[in-house]
Amino acid sequence: MYEPIRTKSVHSTVEQEFPHRSREEELDIQLAGHLAALLTVTDELRATTPTADPGLDRAAKRIAEQVARLRRTPSPVRVPDPSPAPGSVAGSAGAARTATVDGRTAALHRRAHALAGRALVVAASRADTAAAILAAQQMDVHAAALDGAGDLEATSAAPASPALSAAH
Repeated sequence: MYEPIRTKSVHSTVEQEFPHRSREEELDIQLAGHLAALLTVTDELRATTPTADPGLDRAAKRIAEQVARLRRTPSPVRVPDPSPAPGSVAGSAGAARTATVDGRTAALHRRAHALAGRALVVAASRADTAAAILAAQQMDVHAAALDGAGDLEATSAAPASPALSAAH
């Protein structure tokens, strides 16, 4: 009644010709990617912060060490520490720039918090204690920065509309 299948199945379990990575290798790659992104955001925060924060410098160094360890390469290439040009901001344009930097800084802290959370999940999955501790510390730092700015509640528990918050 039915004609027999004459072609090979696309679902065959024949040995593939390309190399496969182990789960651990995939998790290493994923964790290194999240930490590299966190390093980039940390460097951006260092650049936008008006005063040099030694905590950000230490965190950036520790993150770079973890990325190098996971990638089994030398430290990642980073932008040198930018120093603001003296007298570059003056008058009312300076106030507008400060407001923009504050909003940008809060956005960078939110991004860093999210990236640190992703890194924590992957580090826990691969049982990498050093990376998990570093990611958890970075989550705490960025959550505190957002909480200090009154921005953490706005991002995590904001009501959908003012009418909903009045109803409760």
